[in-house]
Amino acid sequence: MLQIFDLEKSYGENSIFSEVNFAISSGERVGVVGRNGHGKTTLFRLIIGEESADKGKIVFPKNYRVGYLSQNLKFSEHSASVVDEGVLGLPESERDARYLVEKVLLGLGFSKDDLLKKPQELSGGYQVRLNLAKVLVSDAQMLLLDEPTNYLDILSLRWLAKFLRSWAGELMLITHDREFMDSVVTHILGIHRKGVRKIKGVTCDYFQRIAQDEEIYEKTRLNEEKRVKEIQNFVDKFRAKARQGSLVQSRVKMLAKLELKDKLDRVSDLDFSFSFSPFNSKWPLAAKNLSFTYDDSLPLIIKNLSFTLSNLDRLAIIGKNGKGKTTLLNLLAQKLLAKSGTVEFAPNVKVAYFEQTNRDTLHPENSVEDEIKSTNPDLPYSRVRGICGTMMFSGDDSKKKVKILSGGEKSRVLFGKILATPSNLLLLDEPTNHLDLESTNALIESLNEFEGAVIIVTHNEMLLKTIPNKFIIFQRDKIELFDGTYEEFLSKGGFDEEELEENEGGNEGEKEYFSQPLQLLSIKEYKILKRNLIADRAKILTPLKEKMDHFENIIITLESEKEELTAKLLSVSQEMSKIAKRLGEIEKELADLYIEFDESVSLYGEEEIKFEKLFSDLEKRLKG
Repeated sequence: MLQIFDLEKSYGENSIFSEVNFAISSGERVGVVGRNGHGKTTLFRLIIGEESADKGKIVFPKNYRVGYLSQNLKFSEHSASVVDEGVLGLPESERDARYLVEKVLLGLGFSKDDLLKKPQELSGGYQVRLNLAKVLVSDAQMLLLDEPTNYLDILSLRWLAKFLRSWAGELMLITHDREFMDSVVTHILGIHRKGVRKIKGVTCDYFQRIAQDEEIYEKTRLNEEKRVKEIQNFVDKFRAKARQGSLVQSRVKMLAKLELKDKLDRVSDLDFSFSFSPFNSKWPLAAKNLSFTYDDSLPLIIKNLSFTLSNLDRLAIIGKNGKGKTTLLNLLAQKLLAKSGTVEFAPNVKVAYFEQTNRDTLHPENSVEDEIKSTNPDLPYSRVRGICGTMMFSGDDSKKKVKILSGGEKSRVLFGKILATPSNLLLLDEPTNHLDLESTNALIESLNEFEGAVIIVTHNEMLLKTIPNKFIIFQRDKIELFDGTYEEFLSKGGFDEEELEENEGGNEGEKEYFSQPLQLLSIKEYKILKRNLIADRAKILTPLKEKMDHFENIIITLESEKEELTAKLLSVSQEMSKIAKRLGEIEKELADLYIEFDESVSLYGEEEIKFEKLFSDLEKRLKG
């Protein structure tokens, strides 16, 4: 397990954490949430020792092993193949178990041909997957996974979720994919307002708790302010009255004891307010018999694809990576020329295209303002500044040069350029990469409100369940059209079973559990495989048996407690009702009494002045 005490971290005057305390107990899988820049990755780097805390302690058990997925890629120059590099993730004593590495790599979407490539020959996305595979086979007791879902397709995501749910150790997970996180974790650890809170449950439980706490805080703060104002008015009104001296002094002391709560600072969110260009046609785009290949000597990636997009359609393109999803988007955006067929646009169609690889087209010496202005030179400066603000580049941040921005910040600049361009057809390629959960929610809301059509490539199942009304599915060597929601797609068969088996190891993978036929095994190989099988069996079955026993004991205890509490609840319900009713009466009576008390104090003061005048007149007469 992991324990953290009084952790604090700052960069210059920018405080990231303050007085952070939490623990990760045995078997817990914890999702780490918080806005970009609020310290999620910093927390991981502190845990593994890549950075030092300003204050506090991080405590592990002795010989505790932590596996960390970093976004930094580093491969051995001596690895002849992807599998050779993956094997380096295994403990040295188990590096003969290549089959384990192969199984994980296939699960993450590598083909058998990919396994023979050199790591340096892989695309950036597959290099990230190889890095993830090395962590997953590392025999760690705790996994720290920072955005493992980036560059994974839907099938690989499902395999990874299944793998992590069966993980016997501890897990801390950062991901922008809320659906994926909720399918894996047992707890949520949120970084919010420089503090940390851990709860049991999923993301909606955490965000509801935060919203409730902040609502209660704000109501309490306003009530306290109102009470302080009332007391101060009383003190100001009767400070000069000698006979109210004791009452005034008691209220002055009361004011001194009250500690007013600070007003909560506004937490900035991204605001994806897409500009809509008016459009009267019923359909903005139609593809007719579209075909494409990068190499005429190879089979077509896209073959005779035809579809029409209606004005308010939300079309998602889904499937395994490498099948042609982004290629299709580039064809529709006319970044590529089709081998045959056509893409037809209706008159007055204005397209806005967000593509991840387009970050390289940003001019490094331009400021954020310059880049957004370059998209639409006629845009007023006030609107440019407004877009910078909605993309969280407020104030002087809008003057930052592109060359010093992070990958996530560059993606926000690309979104800002789209917001600066009125459009009625959005083409979005993996738009949620580099967005935190709150920003992803904001994007979903904006897409639902957009008055034009949307075509999107994404693996984010939360987005798939809320946005599209039709799909283009790449699987095997086919392209299928599906008219309906994602839930309907899954209920009517979903992804091809053979393709799922390919990612998950399937029956064929089980038959190939051994790297060669049993009769060809040497004694050494036999012993290694037997030892690994015994270890695998213990690793999987032992924790499951412990969980079964643990849950059974808890269920028995809770059922008994439930019966007792139900009986008690019935007996005290009437009493609770009386108490609640009496509390309401007291609250009302107190409110009335405070009003009557203030009126009495005012009347007392007025009458006292009258009598003082009468006494004064009386004394004058005596002298006369």
